[in-house]
Parts: sequence; C-alpha cells; structure tokens
Amino acid sequence: MAITTRAPGVDGVDEAAGVLREWQHDGAPMQLHPGDLGWFRRFGAEATAAAVRTWSRDGRVLAVGLLDGPGLLRLTTAPDARRDEELARRLAEDVTRPERGVLPAGEARVEAPVDALLHGLLSGNGWGVDEPWTPLHRDLAEPVEDPGARVEVIGPGRAHVRAAVHRASFDGSTFTDERWRAMAAGAPYADARCLVAHDDRGVAVAAVTVWSAGPGRPGLLEPMGVHRDHRGRGHGRAITVAAAAALRELGSSSAVVCTPGSNAGAVATYASAGFRPLPEVRDRVRPAVDRRTSGEP
Repeated sequence: MAITTRAPGVDGVDEAAGVLREWQHDGAPMQLHPGDLGWFRRFGAEATAAAVRTWSRDGRVLAVGLLDGPGLLRLTTAPDARRDEELARRLAEDVTRPERGVLPAGEARVEAPVDALLHGLLSGNGWGVDEPWTPLHRDLAEPVEDPGARVEVIGPGRAHVRAAVHRASFDGSTFTDERWRAMAAGAPYADARCLVAHDDRGVAVAAVTVWSAGPGRPGLLEPMGVHRDHRGRGHGRAITVAAAAALRELGSSSAVVCTPGSNAGAVATYASAGFRPLPEVRDRVRPAVDRRTSGEP
C-alpha cells in the first residue's frame, strides 16, 4: 500500500510518542526520542500537534517527525525501515517540496539517524551537511555515584524555580512556570522528572529534565542548563550525575544527550559526569538558494 503523510492531531501525538518509545534501544544511532515531543509540549497541546508528522503504510507508523523550529525537521524511522526505499523516497519528496506541508521553501534542515537511506537521497538532491553535533552516552547498569549537591525534584508548586534557572541558563529563553505546567500535562511527562541543583547556600544553580522511554530503554536529558552566574563550579557535572541517577531509578538502561560539537564546555561537562562521546552527527541542510536553478555560475 502507498505511504501516507499526516499531521496526527492532538489525539495522535500520544500515539506518535508511544511509537517513538518502542523504537528506542541501546546501540541505536542518536534519534528523535519521546522526550523531544515531551519538551516541545511546553508550547501547548495544539502547537505540539501542529508540529508532528507521521508516515504510515498499511496502518503502521514507519516514521515520526517533529518540526522543531522554523525550517528544522527532526525525524526518525522504525529500526527496520531505515533502508526502506519506498519510505526514503517519500520522505525525500515531502521534505523537498514545500507544497507537501512539511518544510517551507528556502533554507531547511533535516535531522535523521545516520544509517537512514534518506541521507543519500537528500545528498543527491543538493542537500549538504550542517555543523556537527556530539551525542554522548552513559550506561546505567551500575549504581550512579552521589552528585555531591542537594538536588530537588520539581513539582507544580516549585515550577517557578525550574523555569527561572532555565531562563538564566539559555539566552532568550521564554520558559515560564505556565509553560512548565503545559509540558507536565503531556503524556510523555508521566515518565519524566525535572531536577534542580542547589549550591552550599541553597541557591538554585542548575536544572535538567530527564525523559524515560520505559524500562530497559535509553532515557534522554533535554534540556540541561547551568545558571550563567554560577558556571565553572562543578554544578553542571552535579546535575548531570543526578540526571543519570534519576533515569536509572525510572528503569532506563542508559542515558543519552546531544550537544553542538562546537560547545566544548558542554561536552567536557557531560564527559566529567561519566558520559562517553560518540561519533559526531550532522543534519542535512538545504541552502536558501539552489544554485543549480538560480542561473548563477
């Protein structure tokens, strides 16, 4: 049967997140995680539904994508569909043709697992590669060491603390306690935790959200940040160790995170917390102007 593309609607987002859970396994390449949908849920149920796309054949979802910002599609497929030619060609057509309603015209990016056939098709259509990202992984088979800091699990009554640390960690952030509540209302948050680390004076200095994909599957850190006024004091390592411990308590087999390769400080922080860097990955990028058809030499 033909492959169909759709925006699944509010009710379909939970189904998409459930499919993503099933596709997570140790040894898989870095890929879209149910926690990514959970973090996006801070913008509300309707906005999240508008940002999700699924590709199905004969009633089975084969690929899930998240429009994570203007011109960026974060995409993964069922493990046994990475080399499915029909699926890869449909994906390539959908992301290349703006009228399909997936990506707009002009500059665009696609994140996909490194072993997906889609990469070769996009390369053949003139898509290049973007800046490198560094995935990192920590096995959780053994107990996690003490983080060396007081770490608080955030509930609704303390959402403002989590939001304040996030805004102080990321320039331009619009995260608020209202957005925290919108995120926590989503189904993926049932298997998630927000943590805040405090320094010796009781000041909230770092925060992280961790997302389980279920027992025996990799869990995700997204996002982790350290207050800009408290950096360089080991708080990033402390909250990252605490994140690993929280995921182990949730039953995760491992913890994964991905950060820009150019962010040497972040890579070093994760490595200090027991995460092992994996080979770099790159998004596919389509230039704003296609020189093959612009008439330029």
